[in-house]
Amino acid sequence: MSQYIFDGDRLGLRYDPAEMTLSVSSPERVWSWTGEGTVETASGVIPMKGKLISSGRRDTGVAVEFRADYSGFGDYGFTVSTMISYELSTGRLSFEFSVENEPESAVKAVNWPLGFAFGASEGEGYTVLSRMQGCIIPARFGRTIHGGEWDGIIFERDSYMPVYGQCVGKASYTLVYDTPYDALYHIRHEAGGDTLLRPKWLPELRTFRYRRRVILWFDCDGSGYVGMMKNYRAYLKERGMLKTLRMKIAENPNVGYLLGAPVLHTGIAGHISEKSHYYNKDDPSKNDWAVPFAERSASVRRLSDMGVKKIYMHLDGWGAHGYDNLHPDPFPVNEAAGGAAAMKELSDTCRELGYRFGIHDQYRDYYYDAPSFDMDNACENEDGSHPYCSVWYGGEQTVLCQQLAPAYVRRNYDEFERLGIKIDGSYLDVFSVVGLDRCFHKDHPMTRRESAERRRECLDILTSRGIIPSSEETIDCVVPSLALCHHSPYFTEALGASDSVCFGIAVPLFNLVWHDCMVIPWSAQTHKGDWGIPGADWGFLHAILNGGTCYISENADAAEISQMQTVTRLQARVADQEMLSHEFIGGDIRHQRSVFADGTAVEVNFDTDEWKIY
Repeated sequence: MSQYIFDGDRLGLRYDPAEMTLSVSSPERVWSWTGEGTVETASGVIPMKGKLISSGRRDTGVAVEFRADYSGFGDYGFTVSTMISYELSTGRLSFEFSVENEPESAVKAVNWPLGFAFGASEGEGYTVLSRMQGCIIPARFGRTIHGGEWDGIIFERDSYMPVYGQCVGKASYTLVYDTPYDALYHIRHEAGGDTLLRPKWLPELRTFRYRRRVILWFDCDGSGYVGMMKNYRAYLKERGMLKTLRMKIAENPNVGYLLGAPVLHTGIAGHISEKSHYYNKDDPSKNDWAVPFAERSASVRRLSDMGVKKIYMHLDGWGAHGYDNLHPDPFPVNEAAGGAAAMKELSDTCRELGYRFGIHDQYRDYYYDAPSFDMDNACENEDGSHPYCSVWYGGEQTVLCQQLAPAYVRRNYDEFERLGIKIDGSYLDVFSVVGLDRCFHKDHPMTRRESAERRRECLDILTSRGIIPSSEETIDCVVPSLALCHHSPYFTEALGASDSVCFGIAVPLFNLVWHDCMVIPWSAQTHKGDWGIPGADWGFLHAILNGGTCYISENADAAEISQMQTVTRLQARVADQEMLSHEFIGGDIRHQRSVFADGTAVEVNFDTDEWKIY
């Protein structure tokens, strides 16, 4: 049989596996596949169409399944076995496939299922991308987006969350990667033209190994991007993956301190290697510096005297060579800044004032001059080479295989205990922003999934010791083990530039899913723009719109403290509350409102800088 037809209570399906066509009929719209399925092999890209060898339908009592198998991909001898399943009780569709009898290193990518035709007119719809905090790309957008750097790898800045979708009028679909670790999305959009999105799948190590699966919801209620994120949140909750702040506080009461606390980000010492991108050849004296720990103690005492009741300190550069050096072997504590005794005094001062003392740490960047460095402990690429970088202060480095990282964490925090230095919080750098690593070393191979598991294990070790776990941004495979991050910024065209503009329209997709699960600080200074904040926007408005906390500077004056207190009072009130909705008031993208589960609403206007909380 070449075509299968099914009419369910919610959706109708028309599927032809030989021609590789599918249409999904909902009350508001028919969504149809466009393009073609392909397999990318070592010898080229091979279409799946024309290679069907068998197909069939099965009724399980809870679902209707349509199987199709494809073979004849050159001389490789493998089969791609596909399945489309319609769940009768929910109307959800799932698409899954496996590669059978696959030779090593033969299959480089599989492009299946196909993308759905969008076809929306200007002002009629948009595409939803979990690119950093989130953005929507309006139909007929005036920029070209086509593959390459725009092929979004899941669990990087391209896609914090394994979800995307499209909306036309009241109709929308949400796609969730149920097997997200070796996946990306391919996007193609010509300026003023249509937008095509589809999944793309990569090998785990040298083969595909396991079945790949996506789940789709088709909605007709006009809920748009908010509804899409609530579909994903429900998916996480159903699978026990949604770990809220309340749950994290119950496990580690120290996390509760973050509610109503601003973040003070400061540092102690630095050494810039001659091999570093940042090395100052013109004035070598600027490549080394140290500030006494006692000076930082004086700073927090001043803030306490000015009436600041809570602060979470994040301290960079406490190790022997200072910031971004010698990891994972940063000890002994920097002697020029006063050594271990002075660091202990700063930590003790923070708690004396009712503050919390947190540090920067690192278990991925693996420096050649680290005392325990051994290239055998590094991630190994498929060709036997190793990753290399010499950008950061410490100079030449590779990547530590994260299979080994938890043991380093235990060793180093045992050392803090031996020294009597109380660590209230620790930031394990880059674990929640850079892509998941793979390692082909025969003694410690590691998949992307295992990379995520080891990163979470490192953070969970901190939790087990009552230490607040934090990291850089918010790739959500790590979020269940995080309580705090540096930021969860919007995707702007020049991150950190004062004149940076958001790509598409900024929307808090991540917070619609995860707001009540972790604490996110925002830059709330009086100037416009900052890291991940569009240049025309006041960061304070993003902080309150998102119900987050903010940073405070060491030299904060009364005006900054007053502004900080506005942010932290609201954050203490809503930090553990789900963000229920976000909207553009009257269709004005500069006038926005968010609503939280306790009924708190925040309204901001980025053009007039007006705001209200009610």
